[in-house]
Amino acid sequence: MLIASQMEPTYARTVFPCFDEPAMKATFDIRIIHDPSYVALSNMPAIDVSEMKDENGSVWAITTFNTSLKMSTYITAFVICDFDYVTRTERGNEIRIWARKEAVKNGYVDYALNITGPIFSFLEDLLNISYPLPKTDLVALPDFEAGAMENWGLMTFQESSLMYLPSDKFTGRKAMIAITTSHEIGHQACGKQFGILNLSWFGNLVTMNWWNDLWLNEGLASYFEYLGAAYVEPKLSLDKVFHDHVIQPILREDSNIGVRSLSASEDKIKGSSFLISLFDNITYNKGASITWMLSNFLTEKLFIRALSSYLKTFSFSNANQDDLWTHIQLVVDAQDEIQLPASVKKIMDSWTCQNGFPVLTLNLSTGTISQEQFLNKKNENSTDTYNNTWIVPISWMRNGSSQPLLWLDKSTKMFPEMQVSESEYDWILLNVNLSGYYRVNYDELNLKRLARVLENDPKAIPAVSRLQLIDDVFALTQFGYIQIESALELTKYLAREDEIFIWNMVLLNLVPEILESTLKNYEVYPLLKKYLLKRMLPIYHYYAGLIRQNVDALENDYFAQVYLEKLFATACWLGLQDCLDLSSELYAKWMNSPEYNIPSLIRRTICCYGIAMGSDKEWNFGWDMYSQTNSTKEDKDTLLFALSCARESWLLYRYLQYGLSDTLFSSNCTSDIILYVLVKDIGQRIAWEFVTENWPLLSERCGEELLHDILKIMARFVNTDVQIQELQVFYNTTLEENERGAATALLESAKFENTERRGLLMKVADWLQKNIDD
Repeated sequence: MLIASQMEPTYARTVFPCFDEPAMKATFDIRIIHDPSYVALSNMPAIDVSEMKDENGSVWAITTFNTSLKMSTYITAFVICDFDYVTRTERGNEIRIWARKEAVKNGYVDYALNITGPIFSFLEDLLNISYPLPKTDLVALPDFEAGAMENWGLMTFQESSLMYLPSDKFTGRKAMIAITTSHEIGHQACGKQFGILNLSWFGNLVTMNWWNDLWLNEGLASYFEYLGAAYVEPKLSLDKVFHDHVIQPILREDSNIGVRSLSASEDKIKGSSFLISLFDNITYNKGASITWMLSNFLTEKLFIRALSSYLKTFSFSNANQDDLWTHIQLVVDAQDEIQLPASVKKIMDSWTCQNGFPVLTLNLSTGTISQEQFLNKKNENSTDTYNNTWIVPISWMRNGSSQPLLWLDKSTKMFPEMQVSESEYDWILLNVNLSGYYRVNYDELNLKRLARVLENDPKAIPAVSRLQLIDDVFALTQFGYIQIESALELTKYLAREDEIFIWNMVLLNLVPEILESTLKNYEVYPLLKKYLLKRMLPIYHYYAGLIRQNVDALENDYFAQVYLEKLFATACWLGLQDCLDLSSELYAKWMNSPEYNIPSLIRRTICCYGIAMGSDKEWNFGWDMYSQTNSTKEDKDTLLFALSCARESWLLYRYLQYGLSDTLFSSNCTSDIILYVLVKDIGQRIAWEFVTENWPLLSERCGEELLHDILKIMARFVNTDVQIQELQVFYNTTLEENERGAATALLESAKFENTERRGLLMKVADWLQKNIDD
């Protein structure tokens, strides 16, 4: 039995009568009556535990807690559990980490204990503000939808965000725990993280006036979580992780139509269900990205100075974003090194109050830069009707050396210092290290020069800028700003690229997962195979060597832990013999001694191709391993996928038949099996026939909703007009009239995408044909 509370945003009112708004702060006296064999925890230390009897003569414990500091209702909290804890004291702050008894006994929370104190001290020193409570409890909950919550003095986490198991050595889990914990501690000072809420300083000490400025809590905490995590895990190159996990993904999401702005006026926020929708990537990741940009153009020194003054002024009270801008302005006015083109408020409002972000277009012969909102030009509904302009800080380098920061404060501006000479060695790079929240569209001349720099000396461009260059050109292609050929020019250098997180970005664009099964049907496949393998070999062999001889060397290579799977899966998909041999070799090793662990970094790929290269013997072994009751959920998921990799039709058909059995699978697994088979090149036809033959049975087993998902996904994978017609006929005979409309619309869009894809792949094939031997 376990009880844990989650009050944010508006649930405190369901626990006790209160004015449940962030600006209405109070002190809280909490007393909990509970079963004496359990322990009760709350924000403050317990000051008394006594007993009472109820009318039936049963004995209850009464735990009374010290009066809390002045705080908002949403960070009050309590937990009643029979957990155990580990503890240490840091600067007078007693830190306890609670978890299930066996988890504590096995040492699963020791890592979290070792980093929590140092992160507190780091943030205290950085912000020059002491943590005001005498104790901090962190509790690992077996099931917790919020991910993590920064209740003051009683932070709650889901187990995976706090527990580090010896078997997690290669999963990147350590980094996630450091980041999450750091986020929640930042709230104890400041803010919130990865869905782990870290509002001690940001949020707990100084709270937003109203939920429209939630990003002040969460964006600041999400920024500081990376500083705290980098402090306790210096090997993790967290600057790269921040760009790869935070800025890059939110740039993709924030360019869709209808995405909201970061901050809104108070009157826009009505009702608690709308409120819950604010806990999204815009709040966390755009908030953190904008904070990163602000810290870059101010310098970290001035930014921290301003934050410290803001936190001291508003301690135990509330603030809005304008209060923060005022404090930054005071610090800027008191020095003369950093000159801004406008007030801090005017600059920052352009980023927080408008939706989306700009793309800067650079013309090197004239040195002109213009800006417009980055929107999909292929979509008629997305013309830039807002005429939004931003005040954009431009960090830049010329021929490898950094230049003084420039500002674009209107829609077009000429910068004479950016005009380039005739020499092909004269090149310019904007937004160095992704220090600003925008994309850059270079003219043909500069793109050619950048491509040449990459081929001659890729390290002349910093790694994060290489990531961004590639991400920008593919996003610009997708949205109709430039042609695919220009983007492909920037991939020629890849044989010299040794950063796996950059390779991951390339592969996501050139071999997206949803196209893996269909690409093999186009003439582009053999060309892509030859072009990519030639460039992948150096990085592939580097990692394959480590997997074979010294896998422990990857313990601190975070990006290998999260992206090696994609690299190996692509190498095997392209038919690289060594990759296929390695899969057979490691899978055979596992078959010979089932206690052998295939390295978790590439387990999914090895199992998939181990089964694909084998016969029914390999498949049956995978099936036996899946059926073992003691395998973890993760292992089961891996094998559920891998079993669909068989190359023999009869094995796939048998697998689908197994999927119909109630005793073997839940209905969710049945639909997963169908989808896994469907996306394999030989599986498409088999899955299609299976679904049409077994429709009544499947309807009964999976329910309409799951089946409709399957149909939707089928529509995505049909790649000829004949298949689309087949699907249409099937829809007409099996779906109710009211469902046909949506299904037909889906097929229409699939038809349109097929035509677009064919056109695009023809262009890619033509380009590859010309450049294959370069």
